[in-house]
Amino acid sequence: MGRLNPPSPDSRHERILVVRNRYIGDTLMAIPFLRNLRAGFPEATIDVLVDAGSGSVLAECPYKDELITWHKPTRARGMLPTSLDTILDNAARLRARGYTRAYLLKRSFSSGLLVWLAGIPHRVGGDFQGRRPLLTRAVSIDRCRHEAEHFLDLLRDDGIAVDDGHNENWASPAATRRAAEVTARLPAERPWVFIAPKATNPNREWPLDRMAAAADWLVAERNCEICFCGAPRDIAAHDTIRGMMQPRHRRHVHDFSRDLRLDETGAFLATMHLYLGVDTGLAHLAASFGTPVVVLFGPSDPNQWHPWGTACEVVRGGSLRRSLGHRLQQWRSDRSPTPLRWPLGETSMNEIAVEQVTEAAARLLVSSPLPALPPPKSRQRSRSPMPIGS
Repeated sequence: MGRLNPPSPDSRHERILVVRNRYIGDTLMAIPFLRNLRAGFPEATIDVLVDAGSGSVLAECPYKDELITWHKPTRARGMLPTSLDTILDNAARLRARGYTRAYLLKRSFSSGLLVWLAGIPHRVGGDFQGRRPLLTRAVSIDRCRHEAEHFLDLLRDDGIAVDDGHNENWASPAATRRAAEVTARLPAERPWVFIAPKATNPNREWPLDRMAAAADWLVAERNCEICFCGAPRDIAAHDTIRGMMQPRHRRHVHDFSRDLRLDETGAFLATMHLYLGVDTGLAHLAASFGTPVVVLFGPSDPNQWHPWGTACEVVRGGSLRRSLGHRLQQWRSDRSPTPLRWPLGETSMNEIAVEQVTEAAARLLVSSPLPALPPPKSRQRSRSPMPIGS
């Protein structure tokens, strides 16, 4: 494709806004996009609109200038609904910054309305939920492509060169030190496995007794140490899993949920031999640091959401439930020169057997020296965007 809107030879006058607020996993998958955007606009100002919590995963990203936090008024002013009042408030803040370009990595009508109201002249986003009139470039979206590729497609369509799309991440010196303090409590001669049993959507969760059985296998058959580190609300589930495990294995279980912040959890995940868990933001955080991942999928599509750019095993139930849309997309894919890696459709987490999970873990878990924490500002540990699938 020819360059339709090429970067200026002098990009110092470009002020670019990238919209990617909301979830941790989606925010992390913006890193390859930001790297390629920076390569296309080396002297531009590049800011990212994020949520206060999830946006912290981009704090050390060297390809952006500033993280702009989405502002949520405590209540609507006047007669406006709270959602519209929030959009108007944030649009006014963004308009004052004088952005010349916007790239929308969040696919929603509200994000299109936001950048239109902010008066940004060049607005690029996916053709989704009626946003086309609000954009100057609306890019068609193939729902079966990976989310990271969706983001990169915005650059490709805008005539900006894209590299191999590899994943990467960074830990601050303070987060690295704190993670080292925590891992000092773990026996260095045993593999460390991070287990994540909880998701924001309960339909993505695996029965806790099966997660306990998988943890028992990891301790008994692979001499592993089991590590938890989630939100405070996840601690009860961690305790339940530990209580379901065989008594002699429980001393090999560690919960650091009260010890580490989100940015420190990233540095902690970088030291793990394996992540094993459900489809949640922590899986993408592990992948961004190059940690091998076993992830259990149910209602979501692994073609679009599998961990990007690391050794990965996807585990699903055996019975697919397909809507008419799934069947049509699958029919098109079967006739495509690049068919889908995983068949389309929803599966039940209850159909995933413990043996499926332990076999996937065995394929990725190898006896090797403990990976060192990556030094600040130099973590391109993961190069291939293609996973190993089951």
